[in-house]
Amino acid sequence: MELRQPSSAEEAVGLLGNGHVALAGGTEIVPLLRDGLLRADALIDIRRAVPRGIHGTTIGAGTTLAELEVDPGIPVVLREACRLAASPQLRAMGSIGGNLLQATRCWYWRLKFPCRLHGGDTCHAQEGEHREHAIFANDFCASAHPSDIAAALVALGATLRTNRRELPVAELYRLPTEDDRDVTTLEPGELILELEVPQPEASTYLKAMDRRRWSFPLVGVAAARAGGSTKLVLAGVAPIPWLLDSPEALEQSTPLPGTAYKVEIARALVRRALEAVA
Repeated sequence: MELRQPSSAEEAVGLLGNGHVALAGGTEIVPLLRDGLLRADALIDIRRAVPRGIHGTTIGAGTTLAELEVDPGIPVVLREACRLAASPQLRAMGSIGGNLLQATRCWYWRLKFPCRLHGGDTCHAQEGEHREHAIFANDFCASAHPSDIAAALVALGATLRTNRRELPVAELYRLPTEDDRDVTTLEPGELILELEVPQPEASTYLKAMDRRRWSFPLVGVAAARAGGSTKLVLAGVAPIPWLLDSPEALEQSTPLPGTAYKVEIARALVRRALEAVA
């Protein structure tokens, strides 16, 4: 396998495609390669090619979670999401841009079952073990999106800039369908460069995990208040970060038999989050 190290975003974009895969911190890509879930003829090390650092409300896509969690200028919801996302070693390596593109932790997908995200015609979680799976939008695919940071950024109304366009972080994600199994709208050869993160009046991130630290969310709740309204976004409950219109919208959830407990956790965390930002 070849390793290329471009020095600019333009050079990096020119190298992507045709079996060439972007690599930043490697905390996502390396395990996927190791497990045979991703194949690459060459890795394009983009650490020198994409912006890194925090400049007011602008965050470079190469900025690590460790850098974000200790910066007092970063909204609380994003700092807490970074702090709770992973172990210190992983936070020191993982970039915010890479974190937004995490693959599902669904064990059927990870074990290469012929599920719908792999192009098959079955969601094995719906009939099999599914304790960690979705309670919303789980009719086609019951996988649960694992990114704490994505939920925080959607709650903040953040936008991102790629080498081709600008878009709200919320529009980076899409539910998979029969015609398109992808859960992101990122196009081939498109590279995330920067994020613009507004400052809320108040914000928080609360998370229920199997362990007290450094585990993927069973349920995560990001809350951000700005302009007199509060936005709630959930992690770990749908194939994408899930915008909750109101606490009452939890009644519209469609849990599988083994995930009904998540609804009760979500109710408790939403209530606590709203109290924290009131």
